[in-house]
Amino acid sequence: MTPRSFTTPITELFGIHHPLICGGMMWLSNADYVGAVVNAGGMGFITPRSFPTPQDFRNELRRCFEITGGMQFGVNLYVSARPEANEQLAQFLDISIEEGIGFVETAGYSPREFLPRIKDAGIKVIHKCTTLRHALSAEKAGVDAVTILGAEAGGHPGMQLIGTMVQGAQVPKAMRIPVVLAGGMGTGRQMVACLALGAGGMLLASRMIVASEVWAHDGYKHRIVEMDAGDTRIIMTNFGDNSRVIANETADQVLALEAEGVDDFEAYRELVAGEIQRQAYETGDWNRGTPSVGQGSSFADRIEPVEVIFDRIMADAGAARDVIEGTK
Repeated sequence: MTPRSFTTPITELFGIHHPLICGGMMWLSNADYVGAVVNAGGMGFITPRSFPTPQDFRNELRRCFEITGGMQFGVNLYVSARPEANEQLAQFLDISIEEGIGFVETAGYSPREFLPRIKDAGIKVIHKCTTLRHALSAEKAGVDAVTILGAEAGGHPGMQLIGTMVQGAQVPKAMRIPVVLAGGMGTGRQMVACLALGAGGMLLASRMIVASEVWAHDGYKHRIVEMDAGDTRIIMTNFGDNSRVIANETADQVLALEAEGVDDFEAYRELVAGEIQRQAYETGDWNRGTPSVGQGSSFADRIEPVEVIFDRIMADAGAARDVIEGTK
């Protein structure tokens, strides 16, 4: 592991070596990946909906503790607008508390309803937001930190699509709690820029798909390696739910439906369903479904272990700091 060279409110909050947070990735964030992130000095979050049953999720938590030698890691909890969906979230939270998880990454709608239960268990919470207004609301609700997503982020970067540099200049200045910047991240130079803007760290997601510990098919990873910053698409705008995904044949079909004004979700279901995205990871057929991919994938230049990716990022960060300080 690269020696510690940056201490920030985020490294202190999570007790980690580097100010590097790896956000939960649906289907991909399992014990192997999250454990490797923690062992390499960062913080990662297992996604419970990636597993067939609650017991499978519990087993994955136990396996991750084995991989980290007891070091803490996190769980990603997506807060839905649908109460019935949040019933399962409550079950995932109960399991996380029972298994002694120390950190939770919430995303989607406000976690306010679940915060008393989380905080009573002594768990620290970082909430993903897409605007300053949402970040301030999360702070008021009582979260310990926020991640602010810029327009470059994969998945759901919000409807306003505010760029990461703009978010970075606005949000940390307005907050009293630590902020992590996300969206298009993948280099140490960007990490130093995050800190210069007042954030406590940066979040990686698409950049990490090519990690050796991620179970996705090498054929899919090789496509990520080939991609540049223009190889993503924004879909589902018609439904008020922007989603940045890999540019592929399926995304083109979705965009064609949107251009025609089709507003019946059933016409889209077989194109965007999450289970089909999982098939893309399993088979390597990157044209299948609409897997979430952000512009940070353009920095994923080879398949290699998490620790090597982190070492390269931290070396780049050190070189950037030297330039700023005028020592090189």
